[in-house]
Amino acid sequence: MTETKRVAITGGIGSGKSYVCRLLAAYGISIYDCDDAAKRLMRTSAELRRQLTDLIGPDTYINNELNKAAVARFLLASSANACAIDDIVHPAVASDFLSSGLQWLESAILFESGFYRRIRFDAVVCVTAPDELRINRIMSRDAITREKAQEWMARQWPQEEVILRSDYEIINDGVLPLLPQIEKIIQKINN
Repeated sequence: MTETKRVAITGGIGSGKSYVCRLLAAYGISIYDCDDAAKRLMRTSAELRRQLTDLIGPDTYINNELNKAAVARFLLASSANACAIDDIVHPAVASDFLSSGLQWLESAILFESGFYRRIRFDAVVCVTAPDELRINRIMSRDAITREKAQEWMARQWPQEEVILRSDYEIINDGVLPLLPQIEKIIQKINN
């Protein structure tokens, strides 16, 4: 029997992480999406709801729904506030991942958030793309201006820094074929 390995997939906004994750599904690999899990847990976990309400205030949930505007105001008010939310949400997401039975995880801000310290990964795969292509993808996907796309990118670490911390890189530049890169990485991880 082969040893179970934990693998994280990361990469900046517009790099094509989600697309690569969909391609991995064709290889029978199910991937835990940290963003989706965080949203789900903030909606469904009574403990998380209590902790967030204690931290942010009584307007955190309105009619049993997460008040995104109140959370965003609190989050953007200071980096200490952002860290306080992370300290509540990230442990819940890590625990949920560990109990999910999945080995692969997708996290856009794996390193920036410090989430990589919460779980030991056997490998980290970084999806990259040229900045100009990323900007165009973000603008097209989210119907936003070039300036807003650049602002969102600037909030994340530079790709070069993420590449240095990763074990593997998938270049999603629209030129290099993705499947051979994915197959090579899967083979290396499994050996």
